[in-house]
Amino acid sequence: MSAADGGDAGWGSIPELVRSAAERYGEREAVVEGRTRISYADLGERVERAAAACMARGVEPGDRVAVWAPNTLDWIVSALGAVTAGAVLVPLNTRFKGQEAAYILHRSRARLLFVTGTFLGTSYVASLRRATAEGPGGGPLASLPHLEEVVVLADDAPEDFSTWKDFLAQGEAVSSAEVRARAAAIAPSDPADIIYTSGTTGRPKGAVITHAQTLRCYAIWCDLAGLREGDRYLIVNPFFHTFGYKAGVIACLMRGATMVPQPVFNVGTVLANVAAERISVLPGPPTLHQSILDHPSRDSHDLSALRLVVTGAAVVPLRLVERLRSELHIATVLTAYGLSEASGIVTMCRRGDPPETIASTSGRAIPGTEVRVLAEPGTPGEVLVRGFNVMREYFEDPAGTAAAVTPDGWLRTGDVGVLDEAGNLRITDRIKDMFIVGGFNAYPAEIEQLLGLHPDIADVAVIGVPDARLGEVGKAYAVRRRGSTLTSDDLIAWSRREMANYKVPREVEFVTELPRNASGKVLKTELRARVRR
Repeated sequence: MSAADGGDAGWGSIPELVRSAAERYGEREAVVEGRTRISYADLGERVERAAAACMARGVEPGDRVAVWAPNTLDWIVSALGAVTAGAVLVPLNTRFKGQEAAYILHRSRARLLFVTGTFLGTSYVASLRRATAEGPGGGPLASLPHLEEVVVLADDAPEDFSTWKDFLAQGEAVSSAEVRARAAAIAPSDPADIIYTSGTTGRPKGAVITHAQTLRCYAIWCDLAGLREGDRYLIVNPFFHTFGYKAGVIACLMRGATMVPQPVFNVGTVLANVAAERISVLPGPPTLHQSILDHPSRDSHDLSALRLVVTGAAVVPLRLVERLRSELHIATVLTAYGLSEASGIVTMCRRGDPPETIASTSGRAIPGTEVRVLAEPGTPGEVLVRGFNVMREYFEDPAGTAAAVTPDGWLRTGDVGVLDEAGNLRITDRIKDMFIVGGFNAYPAEIEQLLGLHPDIADVAVIGVPDARLGEVGKAYAVRRRGSTLTSDDLIAWSRREMANYKVPREVEFVTELPRNASGKVLKTELRARVRR
C-alpha cells in the first residue's frame, strides 16, 4: 500500500530517511546556498558529523534541542544532526523577540540551542542575553538553567558560546558506528519535534509529533503534490514552520529534490532564484504568488521551469489560481489545510481538481484521517480531525491536551468550516473571530475573500465591532494596491453589490500594512484593541 493510500512511508525514523536519501541520491544536488552546492552524499556526511558533535556534548535521546535561525544549509544540518542523535527538535520562530524565544526555551527545557549570528540587523545572541540575564546567580542566560550550550551558526561567537566550527570539531571523538547505533535505536513512536503554536489566543503550546507521523504525513504530501526526483524546490516558507521544514526539507529528502533555501521573503530575490536555479516547485502563501504575478519586472525573468505550486489559507482567490495557470503556465496548483496539532496537514486538493474547487476549498481529508464539522451538512461549524496525524500531546500539558483532544481521539481545531458533498473542506474562520450581525453569523474570512476580489485591494482583515442597533457589524482594515485612490465609501458601495447586506463592512480604515504575529497571521486582537482605544 502506498503512502497516498495511508500505508507505511517506508522509513522508521527521520535519521533513517536521511541516510537512505544519501545512499539513493548520492551525487544528486541536495542543497544550493549561494555558491555552495552539496550533494545528498555530502549532506548525509554533514548531518552525521553534527549528530556526533551533539553526542559528544552529552545530548541524550529525548533531550530537546532548539534551532533559532533562518532558512539556511546550517539550519538543515544542525536540526537533522540533533534529531539523528535522538534529540527532539524545537524550532524557534525567527520573528521572535528575546523574551518570546526564552519562554519556549524555558518551557521545553531545551538543553542545546543553535542560533544564527546577526540576521536582518538583529543580534539574536544579544536579544537572548537581554531577555535571560535575570536569574539565580545572574550572568548570561541565568534564567535558563537547563540550557547547557549555545552554538552560534557563524565563524565568531561570544566567549561563553561556541562557534559552529568548534562545535563540530568536538564530534571527532565519536565514531560513525556510534552515531548509527544511536540513530538505529530511535523508534517510530518516539517524538521527533515539538512545534509550538503561534499563540494568537494565549501562550504558545508545544505540539509533540512523532517520527512515524511526520514520515507518513509527508510521504502522502509528496504523492498528492506530485513531487519527484530532480525537482528544484525554492523553500521560502520558514523552516520553523511545518510548511518549510516538513513539506520542504523532509519532502525533498523523500524524493531527491534539490533544496534552495531562501532566508528572507523578497519577491525580487524569489524571481531571480526561480530563473537562475530553474526552480520547478514553489509552495507558499497566496501573498507570495500574488506578489510574483504583480511584480513589474516579472516578464524579465525566465519562470518557465515552474510546474508545481501548493498554497493554503482561508482566502485563496479564484483569480489567483487562474492567473498562475494562464499567465505562468503552472501545470499543478493545489491548496491544502493543516495545523501544528495535526502534523501540519489535514486536507489537500488532488491533481485534476477544477480551479473552483482549488480556490474555494482546501481539498479532502488525507488518507488515514477523518474530518467532520459540528453542524448540519452545508452549514459552518467547528472542524474536528481524527487520525494518525493528530499530535501525541501538548508537551507536559495534560490539561491543554484534554481540552484539545476528545477521549475518542477527535482534535478540536478551533477552525470553522463547511464540508461539501464530495468531502471538500472550506475553512470559513476561527471560532473566536465570528461575529453576529442582527442574528446572522458573519465570518470574517469569507468577507475578506470577497473584499480581496476588488482590483484595488492588496490585503484586508475584517473584525466585528459593537453596534447599537445590530449588536455587531463588520469593520475592514484594508491595504490599497500601489497607486490606488480607492476610498472607504467606494469600497462599501462595491461591497453592497457583491455580498449580502449583513456581511458588508460598515466602516473601512485604510492602513499601510496589517499587524501580523511571528508566523505571519493577522493579529486581530491588536485590531480589536485599536477599536477599544
